[in-house]
Amino acid sequence: MPTQGSHATCEAKPQETSAKTPACQVQSYPAICGPDGRRETIRLPLPTQIRLWLRKRMNGPFKRALKRTLTHWRGRLRGVDQTAHATGRPVDAATPPLKAGDMVRVRSVQEIQATLNPWGELKGCSFMEGMTPFCGTNRRVFKSVERFMDERNYQMRKARGIILLEGVFCEGTDALGRCDRSCLFFWREEWLEKIADKRET
Repeated sequence: MPTQGSHATCEAKPQETSAKTPACQVQSYPAICGPDGRRETIRLPLPTQIRLWLRKRMNGPFKRALKRTLTHWRGRLRGVDQTAHATGRPVDAATPPLKAGDMVRVRSVQEIQATLNPWGELKGCSFMEGMTPFCGTNRRVFKSVERFMDERNYQMRKARGIILLEGVFCEGTDALGRCDRSCLFFWREEWLEKIADKRET
C-alpha cells in the first residue's frame, strides 16, 4: 500500500488470451452463418447446386482447358472460327494506368460486350449482369487491384488491369439471390475511359 507522499504507479497489463488471432477474417465465414455459430445455408435449386459444386472443384488450368475445348467444338458445330474471339479494346501503352481518385466513364453495355469472349469474360474477368446498371455512368476509381485473397483456397493472387470503383457494389445475382456482403465489382481497364475531373478545372 503506498504511504502518504509517495507516488504509486499503476500500469495496466494487457489481458492474456489463449485464443490465436486469425490471420484473415475469411476463415470465420463458415462459422458466422447462423445464430450461435450454427451453420445455416439457403437451399438453392438442384441445377444451381450442381453448377456450384462443379465450379468449386475445377482448378484453374483444368477450367481453362475445358473452356478452350468447348469453345473449339462450339465453333466447329456452328461453322464459326471461335479462336478469333474479341480480346478487348487495347489499352494505349502511352496512357498511364488508372489510379485512385481518377474519374472514369464506364463504357456502354454494347462496347463492353464487344470485348467479351463466348464465356462473357475478358482476360479471365467476367462481366456480371449486376454491372449493367453502371454502364454509361461516370465513376471515381477507388483503387487498382494488384493482389487479392482467393477465398477458394486461401491463396494470395496477383492481378493486372483490374480496377475497383467507388460505391459500386454487388448485391447478389438472380441465380443465387440477394447477398448483403457488398463486394466491389472487378472492372477491366478496357471497360473504363478516363475523363476530366471537374474538381480540377
